[in-house]
Amino acid sequence: MSMRTLLPYLAAMLFLASGTAAAQNGHVRVTGDVAVNEMVNRHIELNNKVKTIPGYRVQIASFSGTNSKNNAFNLRDRFMEDYPNAQAYIVYDEPNFKVKVGDFRSRLEAYAFLQEIKEFYKGYIIKDNIYPEPPEVNDFAPDDLESGDE
Repeated sequence: MSMRTLLPYLAAMLFLASGTAAAQNGHVRVTGDVAVNEMVNRHIELNNKVKTIPGYRVQIASFSGTNSKNNAFNLRDRFMEDYPNAQAYIVYDEPNFKVKVGDFRSRLEAYAFLQEIKEFYKGYIIKDNIYPEPPEVNDFAPDDLESGDE
């Protein structure tokens, strides 16, 4: 047999050798490599920490160059004054400071909001991770950059 045809058999043997299953009184106990269990547990922990879900936002600006950070924060602040019920976020995606607004579960919701703001803010719909429950109005959203050294 060639190595190519032998490979699936070796993989199956390795899989069977890595864990055993025993059935007693209707219960199945699977034992295997401890590292696999640790990886699964880490994956579960990370997923529990993530507070976002896939959705849509409207990006109203992307600034780069001199004063880009200040311009982004000024636009975000102005937008929040104009639309106090909407969330606005600043994301630094090197070398750009992007201003994104809204947490929309569907593209249709994002489109309706874009139609509402298009007279004053140019923008387009983007796929993004959104917060199903927006942060408190007085708190910085986790996406926001803290003001600091420039």
